[in-house]
Amino acid sequence: MRRKARGVGLLRNPLLNKGTAFTEKERNALGLRGLLPPHVHTLEEQSRRVLEHLRRLPDDLEKYVNLNALHDRNETLFFRVVTDHLDEILPLIYTPTVGLACQQFGRIFQRPRGLFISANDRGRVAAVLRNWPKRDIGIIVVTDGERILGLGDLGANGMGIPVGKLSLYTGCAGVPPERCLPVLLDCGTDNEALRNDPFYIGVRRARLRGKAYDEFVDEFVTAAQKVFPGALIQFEDFANANAFRLLNKYRDRVCTFNDDIQGTAAVALAGLYSALRIKGGRLAEQRLLCLGAGEAATGICDLVMTAMQEEGLQRDAARARCWLFDSQGLVVKSRAGLAHHKLPYAHEHAPLGDFAAAVEALKPDAIIGVAAVGGTFTQQVLQAMARLKERPIVFALSNPTSKSECTAEQAYRWTAGRAIFACGSPFDPVTLEGRTFVPRQGNNSYIFPGVGLGTIVSGTRRVTDEMFLAAARALGRQVSQADLDQGSIYPPLAKIRQVSQQIAAAVAGVAFERRLTRKRKPADLLRYVGKQMYDPRYRRFA
Repeated sequence: MRRKARGVGLLRNPLLNKGTAFTEKERNALGLRGLLPPHVHTLEEQSRRVLEHLRRLPDDLEKYVNLNALHDRNETLFFRVVTDHLDEILPLIYTPTVGLACQQFGRIFQRPRGLFISANDRGRVAAVLRNWPKRDIGIIVVTDGERILGLGDLGANGMGIPVGKLSLYTGCAGVPPERCLPVLLDCGTDNEALRNDPFYIGVRRARLRGKAYDEFVDEFVTAAQKVFPGALIQFEDFANANAFRLLNKYRDRVCTFNDDIQGTAAVALAGLYSALRIKGGRLAEQRLLCLGAGEAATGICDLVMTAMQEEGLQRDAARARCWLFDSQGLVVKSRAGLAHHKLPYAHEHAPLGDFAAAVEALKPDAIIGVAAVGGTFTQQVLQAMARLKERPIVFALSNPTSKSECTAEQAYRWTAGRAIFACGSPFDPVTLEGRTFVPRQGNNSYIFPGVGLGTIVSGTRRVTDEMFLAAARALGRQVSQADLDQGSIYPPLAKIRQVSQQIAAAVAGVAFERRLTRKRKPADLLRYVGKQMYDPRYRRFA
């Protein structure tokens, strides 16, 4: 490829393009003389120019579009900016901006990225996958667009999610971008407004359901294993019923996980470990009340229950400490028609339809919001938590920002500064009575990039719950005392590559210990992981 790419063709190849950073020798050798302005810039100078322009744009959606355009013309520069300025860039390429971008996807669409596989491609999915120019794929992030963040069915517009996730795999964990593949399974959409939108990019039909849907997904999974053997398949933003069913169907057959279920759980568990370093006590002594009873809530409860058992609690006793509250109220055993994934956490209790009443009755140590219903951690709820517990744990994890259960300001103010708080969307520091609290996001970007990197470097055949438990503990260990002193229960994003390296080593360590890989364990696993991490630097052509 290096020998063939020359002149304008080279400048239009985002994998090879260096823009004004091509040296004098390269310009002479590659037919670039006159096609570029004469001054040669360094990668660092280009990065500063990108940031200066980005900061002048009027809103976050414009910045998202601008960064996508940069990705389309110069991949190395894009990832240099992402890697060096993750605090600033992550909210633009992922939550919360990616939600708005998905809603407007047809209107801001410029150039396809990833593979769109529609229901019309049934019977030839493998052929579609072979259209992808790379074969050494390590990670596939796939969605069917039915449950995008807290926004619902966005159909083919949901492609923004796997594209954003894979950008974070590279930016946060150094997974080489050429080993990443975003996939959108376009099964149609039940969002009538989208189907009638002249700018909608997807199949304009009601969603595929039942046997036809299962056969389509199964054809994709089977074909992906054949075309990209050994690749990790990450399921993302599927509706609850499909998410649990597909995870249970494939988790013991292929290398796969669902980030909404397992990644969210590991982030929440890591946050609980950090919170306990502030308030004291053991995990097995805590009672959790989740606002929400879908993928995230049950995933959290499953992993927390496993962690409690490792501390010596019996399975039933651990389960009894985890409660769910959904749109119909407290999930209790007497309620008829409960979905299968809710049944393990349906306990004996009188029905309660009000979340504040559930807090008063159960006296939880932690409330965890994952229902994507904004403002549900009310003043009444938070003041009750502060009255019942000296250091209440409050995780408002829903995103985008409009779906957050409460703001950081509300969490601290309504608990007199005693809440141990984490959020799903970014909030500014809060100053209260002379003390400044720095809330940090309980964002899955702390977990899934490291897990993915760990699967690649180990070559594991499966991704297990034990790996997510190891990932949660590794993340918790990266939180310093200085972080805890300012109310931060996650490390700064500036450390995310070091964090991901530690998580990858922990995940790979489980793979080697459980003999889930044919590879031999390196003598220094952490150093080995670091050597596999991509660092965005220009290659030399002359």
